[in-house]
Amino acid sequence: MSYSAIIWDFGGVITSSPFDAFNRMEEARGMPVNSVRRINATNPDGNAWALFERAEIDAAQFDELFAEEARAMGVELRGSDVLACLSGDIRPKMVAALDVLKSKGHKLGCITNNVPAGKGAGMAGSEQKAMAIADIMTRFDHVIESSKAGVRKPDPRIYQMMCETLDVEPAECVYLDDLGINCKPAAALGMAAIKVTGEAQALDDLGTVLELQDGWL
Repeated sequence: MSYSAIIWDFGGVITSSPFDAFNRMEEARGMPVNSVRRINATNPDGNAWALFERAEIDAAQFDELFAEEARAMGVELRGSDVLACLSGDIRPKMVAALDVLKSKGHKLGCITNNVPAGKGAGMAGSEQKAMAIADIMTRFDHVIESSKAGVRKPDPRIYQMMCETLDVEPAECVYLDDLGINCKPAAALGMAAIKVTGEAQALDDLGTVLELQDGWL
């Protein structure tokens, strides 16, 4: 199969996973591990996180609503504390992969569930990091941010929107995401979905799918 487009998640793929930062915060505060993940998994289409990723509430409302949801699960945690953990570290090899694949003629897209907080699409906490992320974003032919589009993964519409903009069929696309729930609709549409658990694994799997030679990067 010849794939003409590679579509990427951002956080947890191009950058390290925010869940790693959540776990560090939970440990530092003596909370049960994966507390944030469990809160976000409750009512996943209508909770504070989902509303904020679709920009249906602002940061102040998210702070309060998330705190209420956390309290209902026996955890004292405000939304603002979670937002401070969102921007992961850039993975240089992933950025290098974008350049290599671009040079080979592949179309590149990015679909990111983000919130209207921090600086730029990557929700950076500093101007320097925001500039570095903005530079990465220039490599993509098209970027869809949930907070601007009003639709978020795993809604199939957001993947279809990307295909329409890139002028490709889903079967021509490889999709990378660190969350299985976001890979499933991509696969159901006909994309070759890769669940990212780490940088090396993702690049190995991508090389295999694209039938690239070992050491392609």
